[in-house]
Amino acid sequence: MSLAAELERALHYPLAERLPPRGGAIELAPGIKWLRMGLPFALDHINLWLLRERIGGRDGWTVVDTCIDHPQSRADWEQVFAGELDGLPILRVIVTHMHPDHVGLAHWLCERWDAPLWMSGTDYMAARHASQVVNSFGGERLAGHFHSHGMQDEADLEQIRQRKSYYSGLVPALPPSYARLMDGLTVTIGGQAWRCIAGYGHAPEHMALYCEALNILISGDMVLPRISTNVSVYEMEPEADSLTLFLDSIDRFLPLPTDVLVLPSHGKPFTGLHTRIRQLHEHHRERLDEVMAAARIRPVSAYDVLPVLFRRPLDLHQTTFALGEAVAHLHRLWFAGQLRRERDAQGIWRFAATN
Repeated sequence: MSLAAELERALHYPLAERLPPRGGAIELAPGIKWLRMGLPFALDHINLWLLRERIGGRDGWTVVDTCIDHPQSRADWEQVFAGELDGLPILRVIVTHMHPDHVGLAHWLCERWDAPLWMSGTDYMAARHASQVVNSFGGERLAGHFHSHGMQDEADLEQIRQRKSYYSGLVPALPPSYARLMDGLTVTIGGQAWRCIAGYGHAPEHMALYCEALNILISGDMVLPRISTNVSVYEMEPEADSLTLFLDSIDRFLPLPTDVLVLPSHGKPFTGLHTRIRQLHEHHRERLDEVMAAARIRPVSAYDVLPVLFRRPLDLHQTTFALGEAVAHLHRLWFAGQLRRERDAQGIWRFAATN
């Protein structure tokens, strides 16, 4: 049995292997529907949520997250409009964070239904900036950042330099206005109170939503059942301690009930939140120990520790995420004083054990 399978056995999946059909939904509770849309990446799907709503005397739906802007995603939504809305409109679009699979179609949904966008201020501004500028999530600055952490293959660096419209290709626009979600804010949806819980390290200001009355947590990407959330350091904030921010953030879910139903953005709805948080801490503690062991042998770059953290072949797309995560692990040890860093003659950051 693989380690991932063993960890999954400690969680409970109330729907077992059931998945929503393409363009369809599964009702998880009265007025709460689960949608699942495909993605053209290794992480091949995203979960979206429909919450029955009433705003200003109008009945309709709140959507949580949107998928990327892609012809197939729009076609899937058209099927949802025809078959899952019970003839009612979308009244509000909530986005957990600024990554393309979550916010990509917000502009289209909001315009089509004349519905407002709700998301955190930090992620709205980050998404709006990235959708409008050249070299968003690519270009010379990102190539320079990756080179400074050990990527030296010129062909790979050139591909990153040429990837000048990665984000805007998936998120071509943002609605021109939004309503701000903030940590601790209560949003009433369908007569139920949903409390915003901010998370950091994965995105600038991720918002999860918890409903005490329903005992449901929409966790977004902060807690996923099978894979560990990507936690990276990139060129926009090159000295971030993202992993510490992430680990501190997931502990903010520990006061929730042990039997809360978790609705993650990837994977299946599950119970066992506290177990999963413990698993994530253990996973990162083990990886940190392995990185530390490598750095005791010789000074290492983030690129050097990729085989330590990821024991499978990676294509360039996957490597960009993996390298950001390797930097995050090194930075946690560096900020904790367990590693020191120096820039070598090639301009590459190398980390060595302090004792």
